[in-house]
Amino acid sequence: MSKTESSAEASRPTIGEELSRFWRGMPDKPLFLALLGTWLIFFHLLGNSTFGYVDTASLFGWMNYAYGNSKDDELGYIIPLIVLGLCYWKRDELLAAPKRNWWPAMALVAFALAVHLLGYVIQQSRISIVGFYLGVYALTGLVWGPAWLRASFFPCFLFAFAVPLGTLSEFITVPLQHISADFTGWILRTLLGVEIVQQGVKILDTQGRFEFGIAAACAGLRSLVVTLAFSTIYGFVAFTRRWKMVMIILSAFPLAMAGNMLRMTTIILAAELTEAINGSGGQAAGDFFHGNALLNLMPYVTAFVGIFVVGRLIKEDGRSNPGESEVDSDAELTKEDVNE
Repeated sequence: MSKTESSAEASRPTIGEELSRFWRGMPDKPLFLALLGTWLIFFHLLGNSTFGYVDTASLFGWMNYAYGNSKDDELGYIIPLIVLGLCYWKRDELLAAPKRNWWPAMALVAFALAVHLLGYVIQQSRISIVGFYLGVYALTGLVWGPAWLRASFFPCFLFAFAVPLGTLSEFITVPLQHISADFTGWILRTLLGVEIVQQGVKILDTQGRFEFGIAAACAGLRSLVVTLAFSTIYGFVAFTRRWKMVMIILSAFPLAMAGNMLRMTTIILAAELTEAINGSGGQAAGDFFHGNALLNLMPYVTAFVGIFVVGRLIKEDGRSNPGESEVDSDAELTKEDVNE
């Protein structure tokens, strides 16, 4: 590393220094903290009415219950941290946004409160979660104005992934089970020539040596939610054109399903090959692949790699890679001009 690079690295501000700079640059901090504190206390004391499920009036207690009882909803625990991390990433844009108290945002606060009251009355706490996060977003607009709301729409949009699906997931998992089973069966029979029998969401060996079913937990909802969240972040961070953002986000659906079907195909192939080589043990081999922690990452790895490939194919004009900063692009252009 050259002396110039070393000095530049040494002079680069730390995360703590950047956070301190951001905090000092924000006006009306006491007002926002007072409003946010009031909002949090309100939802802690009058946030949940479904006492039959968890005996707490706190919406945050109900959220902890919902996230802890469904692995498909565990992403909700870290969504606020992701939002804060992306706000740090956008700190310069957020600081540059003109700020002023903007009283029309009270209409958005009132709407968020109405959403919560609806959820409270009909005992649907997930609706109250929508109202809670919408209200936090509205309070920032009340204190810092419309320019702040526009600049912070993403990452605040990601709060949508903090709403637990709960029993509503059945409307998604059942179709996913059948789609995964149908496509996995087609791949095995048509493309790979494996003799299998499909019975609904179950795939069996023709001789009855092994049987695997695509249960609700294996339908791919969890990988779909995680992949959709990842593609949303990647789309907003790496692209400026809306149609490219939308394409990246929509690619999450087929890629997540493809990753899950690849996993199921691998499990059944392991069972088939074990039976062909040893004459037995196919069920045990498939069960091993099914329960292996590393192999369970296959749907995520496949989907994430696929998203990056799609991003590479539709890369932004003037950038060598999606997400490369404008500073880096300008630096490359400067080098080319010097060489010319």
